[in-house]
Amino acid sequence: MQPNPLFSVLIANYNNGIYLGEALQSVFAQTYTNWEIIIVDDGSTDNSKEIYKNYSNDSRIHIYYNEKNYGCGYTKRRCAELANGEICGFLDPDDTIDSDTLAPIVEEHLKRQFTSLIYTDFLYCDQNMSILSIKSPQCALPKGTSYLEYGKGAISQFATFKKALYDKTSGINSTLLRAVDQDLYLKLEEVGETYFFPHKKYYYRTNTSNNISLGQNSLKASLWHIITLVDACKRRNINIEETVFKYYKYFYDCYSTNIEKKYQQDLNNLYNTFSFKLGKIITFPFRLFQKILKKCTHKEKLA
Repeated sequence: MQPNPLFSVLIANYNNGIYLGEALQSVFAQTYTNWEIIIVDDGSTDNSKEIYKNYSNDSRIHIYYNEKNYGCGYTKRRCAELANGEICGFLDPDDTIDSDTLAPIVEEHLKRQFTSLIYTDFLYCDQNMSILSIKSPQCALPKGTSYLEYGKGAISQFATFKKALYDKTSGINSTLLRAVDQDLYLKLEEVGETYFFPHKKYYYRTNTSNNISLGQNSLKASLWHIITLVDACKRRNINIEETVFKYYKYFYDCYSTNIEKKYQQDLNNLYNTFSFKLGKIITFPFRLFQKILKKCTHKEKLA
């Protein structure tokens, strides 16, 4: 790999014109300057083309159009195929990256010749890009273990990869409508090592209308994710049923535990509110009368 490798920022866009300018400006602000942007537009019907015009004279930006809306898998696969860089990373068009994102990631790739995938933490933000929380992998993959052994949160944004090692895989499944990133991670770990780099520089915008894996699309994403797991089991010639069951049992156990903790926390917060305490005081005589009435009724039945 060259000492100053070209970094391809890959953007698969569909109707995210409202946010796209922010994403592009965050790349322009990078301290690392040897980059290009590959945009593949998946049949957008919004103002995305107007945004592209603002950058049409910049030789570092390459814009391509699908003939129609093919979906995320097809579009991301095409992004990767069109990339010229030695290192690639997907930036969602409604997200942004900090100005010091690419430089240290490039350094990590240069130090790790056989690492196909380097992934980071990310900052969970609202629609206005105010930070809500820091999201880290549920557990960074220990050396020698597989992504198949852990829940979906084991690898997170910003996921970057070496193009030469990606080219050794069959590439992103173009038929996938969701779970595209998971398909990419599984394939990359088959041709090299994965490495978690604690780098909180990716700003992930939530609750946008085009998010294909959050909210009501979460279940759909899980179903497509099963397809990626089955495909991985076939490539690796391992038991499909046992692997998929083990994977989703781990994910379900983690999810159930988190839901239970959140529920208990919400209850505790409710119990400590002034309104709840005042309500208990006001309703105390009625609750006491109800208890007395129940005891009297029970004694009459025994008699």
